[in-house]
Amino acid sequence: MITGKSLNKIYRDRAGKSVHALLDVNFTIGEGEFYVLLGPSGSGKTTTLRTIAGLEHPDDGEISLDGKPVFIGGRICIPAERRPIAMVFQSYALWPHMNVFDNISFPLKHGINRIKSDQVKARVLHSADLLGIVEYLDRPISQLSGGQQQRVALARALALQPRVLLMDEPLSNLDARLRGLLRVELKALTRSIGITTIYVTHDQTEAMVMGDRIAVMQSGRFIQEGSPRDLYERPQKTFVAKFLGDMNFLNGRLKNLHESFVEVSIDQFNLRGLAVAGLSSSQISSKVSFGFRPEDVSLVELFRGSNGLPAVITGKYYTGEALLYQLESAGHVLQVRAPKDQSIEIGSKVFMEIAPSSCLVFQEN
Repeated sequence: MITGKSLNKIYRDRAGKSVHALLDVNFTIGEGEFYVLLGPSGSGKTTTLRTIAGLEHPDDGEISLDGKPVFIGGRICIPAERRPIAMVFQSYALWPHMNVFDNISFPLKHGINRIKSDQVKARVLHSADLLGIVEYLDRPISQLSGGQQQRVALARALALQPRVLLMDEPLSNLDARLRGLLRVELKALTRSIGITTIYVTHDQTEAMVMGDRIAVMQSGRFIQEGSPRDLYERPQKTFVAKFLGDMNFLNGRLKNLHESFVEVSIDQFNLRGLAVAGLSSSQISSKVSFGFRPEDVSLVELFRGSNGLPAVITGKYYTGEALLYQLESAGHVLQVRAPKDQSIEIGSKVFMEIAPSSCLVFQEN
């Protein structure tokens, strides 16, 4: 449905220095897919989205929508209004002097996407019904809550019946509870109408809940792409592991490579884990990072397993669904998430047990 090939975009900062907003970006997005661009500020997410929309032009590369080229560096550049897309902005971009009906209908009455006047009302009603805002059609925008305004912005985009829906952090201005409700509704809505969606966010939970696939971006590059589960359970870079969820890291040295696992020496203990791509026998004795998620650790008084370390509890925090412990082990400060009925006192000496299949061994950056 949407492809990008070798996209590059360079800006100049105030000092005249080149900044790579996009660096050899490639992607293929299937029809009806909900595709999330995830990364910190300045990673290139919004620039990628705006190049697809036609609001920014790459310095080179190619973009195709629905099999038709809309940008080929130096030769083809279809303007934004002629691309089969609609975009929802973080700021909503609603006209405050208009009511809800007029905001939704405006692009249907004006410009290149206008339709016959006798079709406008039906299109607006259908779009408003999808978003549950029919009762607000006569209400001024200034009298709506943030969540209601976001629904109006979505209804306006969907009224255009685009082939592709682009969204740039559309829920970031809402409170946490409303954000949680709308992300589920939004995913269900786009799935029900089968629209291809590209969604920008820096919120890892939002990306995990909504995305069919996620592309993690850093410094203008795609670092790793995959399903939420793939990225969470098998990150290929420490950046991805840190950005998508919480992960503990221990410094160690690679001791042995076996067929199904690798062995790492950490503070006179040998721990086993799964090798991330790139580790080889030539790196024996080199420094590595041994990573594991806080929820994959068992805390026990008597260590009977073969994969674990001694630790001391230095903090305990109740989070509602679990207890979050802070521990010191092998010169590192670590976090462990345990069932809330397993209460261990601060200062207690424990052992951390971790299944080798839940541990990842990365080349040290």
